[in-house]
Parts: sequence; C-alpha cells; structure tokens
Amino acid sequence: MEIRKPSNTELEEIIALSPQALFDGTLGGVSASNEKVLNLIEPLLKKGCYYLIATENNELMGWILIGENKDQFTEQLNGFIYELFVKESFRGRGISKELMNVAIEQLRQAGYSEVRLSAYVGNNAIKLYEKMGFSLRTVSMKLQL
Repeated sequence: MEIRKPSNTELEEIIALSPQALFDGTLGGVSASNEKVLNLIEPLLKKGCYYLIATENNELMGWILIGENKDQFTEQLNGFIYELFVKESFRGRGISKELMNVAIEQLRQAGYSEVRLSAYVGNNAIKLYEKMGFSLRTVSMKLQL
C-alpha cells in the first residue's frame, strides 16, 4: 500500500465519490450532490488543506483530508482531520489506521500540538479514533421538534 497526495485525476475520483463518503460518514443522515460537496471542499483546499490517498496497484482505496482549524474559543490553531473514507470493498484491511497514522505524523511535523476531528455518533470509525488515543472534547446534541 502506498500513501501519498493524489494526482489531479485521483482528486477528480475523490470528488466523484465524496457524496457517498459524506452519506456513509453521517450514517445516511446527509445526502449531498457533487456540487454541494465541491462547495464544502474547495474552500478547505484553498486554505491549504490536502488529501492523502491510499492506493495499491494504482487503485484508489481510500483517503483522508487534513489541514488546520482554529478553536472557536481560544483561537488556537490545531491540526484537523476533515474526512476519512475507505471504499467499501477495501474495508477491514487497516487502511483507515494507516491513513490516520500518516496524517497525524504530517500534522505533528507541521507543528500542531493537537489534532481534532468530528464524527457522528454511531460511526464505526469512532472505535479506531479511541484506540489511537482520541478522547471526547465536546458533545453536540439535538432535540427533534
């Protein structure tokens, strides 16, 4: 397995698959068009966020989107994991963990003292995050009306 930044063609594939990644990551709670996904991703890429991809035999298996985020209260800059996705046919092979390890190391080398992420309750990736040492920081709640 190779983990690296994507080519332009691979980036186009990521964008095309991103609505599915968003749907899976939100446990079916968000269905978005490619246009909506582009509206979410383009500003992140313009501010310096970037993808790392996992490939094998030139086939895209998954990706992670990382960058910087500012704490809304302290204004401290932190490393941030915006998205993690592995294609269904490649799940269960440790690809998410490898992507996370490389991303965390790159954020560490960029000088961040903390890495944050957000996940929907019930997302299976939360188990991975906890095993890697992530802990709860905030809880977002809702009341259906």
